[in-house]
Formats: sequence, structure tokens, C-alpha cells
Amino acid sequence: MSVPGRTPFYSRKRESILKLSLRHRRQGLFDVTRRAIRRLLPVLGLLLPSLALAAPARAQTVEEIAQTCRRVGDVPSREGAPQFIRIDADAAAQLAQIGLDRAAIFDRMAETAVPETLGCWAMPTGNFDSQLISVGMSQWNYGTGSLQPVLAAWRDGFRSRRRFHRALAALAPTYGALLFSRDCLAVPVREPCRAGILTAQDEAGRLNPVMTAELTALFESDAMLQVQADAYVRLLLFVRGELLRVFPPGQITIRKVRWAIDTIVQQRQLPPDEDIARLRAKLAAMPAAERWPRLRAIFAWYEALARTIDQDGIVRDYQWNVEQWSCLIDWGLIDPEQYELLHLTFLRSRTAIGNSGRWQALTFSRRGRIILGVGSVGGRREGECPGPHAATRG
Repeated sequence: MSVPGRTPFYSRKRESILKLSLRHRRQGLFDVTRRAIRRLLPVLGLLLPSLALAAPARAQTVEEIAQTCRRVGDVPSREGAPQFIRIDADAAAQLAQIGLDRAAIFDRMAETAVPETLGCWAMPTGNFDSQLISVGMSQWNYGTGSLQPVLAAWRDGFRSRRRFHRALAALAPTYGALLFSRDCLAVPVREPCRAGILTAQDEAGRLNPVMTAELTALFESDAMLQVQADAYVRLLLFVRGELLRVFPPGQITIRKVRWAIDTIVQQRQLPPDEDIARLRAKLAAMPAAERWPRLRAIFAWYEALARTIDQDGIVRDYQWNVEQWSCLIDWGLIDPEQYELLHLTFLRSRTAIGNSGRWQALTFSRRGRIILGVGSVGGRREGECPGPHAATRG
């Protein structure tokens, strides 16, 4: 007989059995799920880095990067402080002797950056030119050993290992440890560094997006801008010394300064004293009738070199350059200073040995445009021979 309000005994027993069965089923399902997750974790550990480093559907072009990059110049800090980049007072005084004040220093810096990085403070590139990584407004690189001191100077500027590691983790969490490793700061870099960096590049020597982004963040940081400016000022001081070696005091023009900077950025120094003395002796003894044919011969050498199979960075430029520069000869628009600088450039361009001379024609294009104020580099044209509109040659 059932009691009102109470569940019969057999019903309560069946309910207990059902609850117990459900509890065991949930526990079993939980165990299966937990085991599956535990087995999946190692797989995820392998997959996630690949997903994180996966390239986007289309990488940005150099021109697109240049439109949004931090531009080289006397820029404010990230917090908006104007003229935050310091220039050593003694260095400034020495550079003033060759006509470079603060504004001119940053003008030259920006001019140097244009053919190197399209005017950006960073613009990292890979091993396409056998330099492993090139980055910064002067394209310092591991291959020549010019990048290692820049990285070391940034690291040492923190004066605290903890602050350095904190900044590095913020700017370059994936590749920072590699870039600043002992193997990568050695000159030349050691094999573990080389192997590690090449894994972040494709077969054409293009950096992957993660490496590109981290190097850009590092070289656009305020602290690295100061390091780059310091390095460039040291370069300018060396340029000053080279100019005083090659030219008499009082004959250093802004054209010569610009020419010397570009030469030293690419080739480390101006021609040796012995070569300069030999060239000047030949020029002094040269009959007047040979003056312009000799210069045309240099332009013919440049054109022939540019047409060869292993000259790069020149295909859009050399024909227009030869046409314009020949026009300047025709109309008597090359002065004695330009004439000598073109011959000195010819000396130095013949010794551009990177990639077995692959960039010789390009080096002559760059210097020719600076010297003559007319020329094309990387498809970007500057100036034009006035031709028949100019004064006739006297």
C-alpha cells in the first residue's frame, strides 16, 4: 500500500540506479575527453608555431611598406618630443667644417636612405644579395659585419640585462633571441646563426612576415633611431676625414660631400692615394682634344656593363642615363669638378666586388646622378638635360 506523497520503493531504487548510471557515463565521457586533449597537445605544439608564422595571402610590396614606414629625418619621438635625437657637440663642430649643420646632417641622412630603404628607418631585406639580413637607413648587414655593432649598441644602451630583455621581448618576441645571440653578433656570423636566419627566408631570400615585422619594430623604435643616428654621424666624421685626404682644404663642396657619403656607404672608402695620384697625373697630361672622348668612353663602359647578363638594379635606368649624360657633354654642361668626380667614380665603381661585381653599374648610376644632378636610379628620375634650350658650349 502506497503512502501519499512518497515514491514507491521500487521507483526510488530504479531512480537511484539511473542516476548512478548517468554519473558513470558523464565520468567516462570526461575521461575520454581528457585523454583526447592530452594526446592532442603535442600535435598542437607543432602546429601552432606554423600557424603563427604563416604568411599572409599577399605580402606588402616595398613601395607599400614605404608609404607607411617611419621616415628618416629629424622626427619627433613616439611620445611627441621634438628633435629628440641627440648629436654629439664635438661631432657637430667637426661636421660644420664641411658645411653640415643639424638640418644638413638629417638631409644627408634622408638622402642616403632613399636608394637604400626608400627613405625608411628600417626596411629589412633578406639574403637576396648574400648579406643574410640588411636593415636600417644605411642597410647595415650581417654579411659585411656592419649590422653587429648597431645591434650591440642598442643592447648596451639599456645598461641593464633585465631592461634589454624586456624591450626585446616587446619588439621581437620570436626572433629577438636569435638576432642578438653570440653566434649572430660574431663577425663573421657563425653557422648556427646563418642557418637560423635562413629558415626565416624563402628561396629567393625574402624574409618571412614575422621576421620583417620584428626587425621593423626594432629599427623604428626611438632607442634604435638614436643608435642609427649615432652610427651615421660616425660615418660622416669618417667622410670628413676622407674628403680632407682627397681634396685640398677650402675645396670641399656640398656636391663632394654627397658624393663621398654615397661612395663610403656602399664601398667603405674613397679611392686610395696611389690611384688618385695616378689618375690626376693622366688627366693633367691629357690633350684637350681627348677630354670629352675620354668621358664618353666611361659612359660607354657603363652602358656596356649594364647590358651584360649579371648586372642588376639597372635595367630601367641605364639607357636614359647614357642619353641624358651624353646630352650634357654635347651642351657643355659638365664643369671641371664634375669631370674629375666622374673619373674618380669610374675608379671606385670598378672595385665594387659584392656578388663578384654584380652591382658595379648600379654604383656608377648612383654616383653619376649625384655628380651631374641628372640621372635615374631604381626607375626614379631626377633632373633632365636642357638640350637645345641650354646655352651653347663655348
